Amino acid sequence: MTPLGAFLGFVLFLFMLVLIARAVLDWTGVLAPGGGGRAVKARNISHRLTEPVIGPVRRVLKPVRIGNVQLDLAFTVVFVATMILRSLVSFL
Repeated sequence: MTPLGAFLGFVLFLFMLVLIARAVLDWTGVLAPGGGGRAVKARNISHRLTEPVIGPVRRVLKPVRIGNVQLDLAFTVVFVATMILRSLVSFL
């Protein structure tokens, strides 16, 4: 693996960690509403870092409505695409 491939793989790994943190923080907010100030700050940071990537995908893939629940497919697509890109970068 070249240094460029290693760097891109590391950046994609960090982005995956932020995506996971976003999912956990969102579910924490749903299951325990009103959380502390730190949780809100962390949620805002995770959204600020990931929304530039998820937002355009969400405009193409609208959330799917299942009964009273909306399932955001954009997050899943971005997460899977990040995993695929990270595995492809390992060949650089």
